[in-house]
Amino acid sequence: MASLEVRDITVRFGGNVALDQVSIATEPGSITGLIGPNGAGKTTLFNVITGLLPPSSGRVILDGRDITGLSPTKRARLGLARTFQRLELFSLLTVRENIRVAADIRRGYSKDKDNPAEIVEAIIDRVGLREIAEERVDRLPTGQCRLVELGRSLATKPKVLLLDEPASGQDETETELFATLLQQLAADGTVVLLVEHDVQLVMNICKSVHVLDFGQIIAVGSPSEIQTNEAVLAAYLGTGATTP
Repeated sequence: MASLEVRDITVRFGGNVALDQVSIATEPGSITGLIGPNGAGKTTLFNVITGLLPPSSGRVILDGRDITGLSPTKRARLGLARTFQRLELFSLLTVRENIRVAADIRRGYSKDKDNPAEIVEAIIDRVGLREIAEERVDRLPTGQCRLVELGRSLATKPKVLLLDEPASGQDETETELFATLLQQLAADGTVVLLVEHDVQLVMNICKSVHVLDFGQIIAVGSPSEIQTNEAVLAAYLGTGATTP
């Protein structure tokens, strides 16, 4: 059973169709990619999955449970976490404090007895933020802020992690380290659904890739299949992106 399923999601804004019967299924232990041109509907789909936007029709299924009618808060407590295309951090707090906020919130609703301070320190090391743990996030470059946002999401101990352009602002070295981190998270059982314009990153780490264009899924397949799909080449990748 897939940990997260999106079934026939349609979103209409008046007469405009932002998403048209979009379906995606993810698997534990793997990273699923969602790519497409700007305005294709990728972030809209994330908003539907996390409950920020109600669909006009369709369902969102988490571990076999229909969560379409649940609030964002209830979905988060069931194991959904996300990052945002536009950074959403507590800008006046330090790296450690940003992550601690999420750990403390989770402690308030969860039944486990884990120490939030210990969780935060483990995440800081895992994400590679030890050297800047005491820095205020409004003083950090975008690439490092992306890691803070990821760390804050991990503090909720998510089953499913939705990442919206998490490599934006990272240099080549940072992206390589980030790719390794995502692969480790997936290997540990976290389901990762990745929206990313860094096509090379997507092709290197994703088991399957869905391509969204004008609100419709136009292709689903392995990275090698997507890179040679004529419809995808025409809509998004272009003829220069057929090889890694």
